Amino acid sequence: MDAKNTTSRNGTAAPVHKHRGIRHLFAAASYSFGGAKRLIGEAAFRHELIAFAVAMAILFLLMMAFEAINTAIEEIVDRVSPEISEMGRNAKDLGSFACLCLILANAAYALYVIFLARFLG
Repeated sequence: MDAKNTTSRNGTAAPVHKHRGIRHLFAAASYSFGGAKRLIGEAAFRHELIAFAVAMAILFLLMMAFEAINTAIEEIVDRVSPEISEMGRNAKDLGSFACLCLILANAAYALYVIFLARFLG
């Protein structure tokens, strides 16, 4: 009988020794690591991992681009109209809203991949 198999050679089940406390945490982590090592051996999983990384990279780059445009709008408004004006405030608020929308799109995509894709497909 080995550490992971609880059935002896004669077919009787041996009592399971359960770790407690910090040892349980390390045992659970080692089992999870073993599962991850097994999963990385699957070609389909590697393809999904690459697709996820590419999609997240694209969304991240879009978010950085939107933030750069928002900063440019703020700089222009501050240069053209240093006093507080309704039009300047609206321009800055709209740029900020565009950034928020893309942040929410990133979060929605991540939630979809992490949670919903497992249940739907």
